[in-house]
Parts: sequence; structure tokens; C-alpha cells
Amino acid sequence: MDNFRECIHLNVREDQKYFVAPNVYSLAEAKADGVSNPLAIYNGDTMVGFIMYCFDPDEEMGYIDRLMVDARYQGQGYGKTAMLEVIQRLKSLPACKRIKTSFVHANEAADVLYAGLGFCRTGEVTEDGKETVVILEW
Repeated sequence: MDNFRECIHLNVREDQKYFVAPNVYSLAEAKADGVSNPLAIYNGDTMVGFIMYCFDPDEEMGYIDRLMVDARYQGQGYGKTAMLEVIQRLKSLPACKRIKTSFVHANEAADVLYAGLGFCRTGEVTEDGKETVVILEW
């Protein structure tokens, strides 16, 4: 339970609030959908962020649904490290052939991060039109 409380008290910068759902929402979504894998991001004993992913065997595709790093710990490589860990987890699934994620159009840091990890723009946007969809294939 301490882990839960710690996670829901992580926050992005004020100007990033519309880039990612609050962690409490993501944790509730994971509990409700039963397929999402929520993970805390740690530096030693300190929780610095949150990431959530899932795998759809019918589509042979992994999805990274959330990535956030607390405002106090941004710019230190935690987001990239967490992404690399989740990419490796998904790639280790024999049926997983690609990974999709998306980011709010104005989130330049996410755009740079995902491009640096090899994700390519698909030309798609999310149903609400607010996010750019990117994919990593191998």
C-alpha cells in the first residue's frame, strides 16, 4: 500500500499536466482492464516515475500506455531507462512483433525520446486527435 500511495503522489511539471493521465487513473485502469502492467520506476529506494504497458496477442503487438517521470527527477535518463526495460520485456515475448505508443503532439521531450529509441511515426493520431502514434518494429 505504501507503494501505491507513493506512486499516486508523483507529479509531472505543471505545464505537462495534460500530457499524461494521473497515476491514480492509470492504476485504476490497470485494475479494471486486467491486462495492463503498471510498474514504478525506481532509483535505488526512491520512486521517480511510472510506466504501464500491455501485450495484445491477437495483434502480436505491445503497447506502452503510460510513461511519466516526477518533475523532481526529469532529465536524468529515468524515462529512457524505463522504456528500454519495457521494450526488452515485450521483445522477449516470441509473439510480439512490434510496439506502439503515442504522445500528445506538444510533448517535444516524448517525441525526441521515442525517435531516439527507434520508434517511427505511423501517420496516425489517436481517436481523440490529440496524440501522435509511433511504432517500433523489428
